[in-house]
Amino acid sequence: MLPKLNLVGAVVSVSLYVVYSIMFGLRLAGFPELAHQFAMLQFLAFLPMIYLLATSKRFARPTLYIIQVGLLLAFLLVELIVDTILRVDFRQTRWMVITYVTFFFAATGGLLGLVTLTKSRIWTITGVALFLVMGILAFVSRAITGI
Repeated sequence: MLPKLNLVGAVVSVSLYVVYSIMFGLRLAGFPELAHQFAMLQFLAFLPMIYLLATSKRFARPTLYIIQVGLLLAFLLVELIVDTILRVDFRQTRWMVITYVTFFFAATGGLLGLVTLTKSRIWTITGVALFLVMGILAFVSRAITGI
């Protein structure tokens, strides 16, 4: 059961890196509204991450694991409320952007820990490579588009 749970964490993590990379790419291509709509796919991660969190005690997961999963869930909740439901225009306020970007990278960086639990070199390399691509696209997108 534990290897399957680890695989779920890896699949969700890598999928989110792909979703975020495509979102940043769409912004760079001049389609910010399409990027915002595409980013809705991130919310599909809620259920598997809640499941991973719910099973963490049964499998004696370390505190760091709970923090990694919890950070992503917290980020998705904030993203849902602030950026999707309320549509707060925070990207023009420096301190808000810095807080948001720090939260985003803490949550997505923590996903690398989930990927490595597969003990698979392929999953780890894929996760790290996609995280780096996503990170580069995030900063380039912000620098060029301002969002």
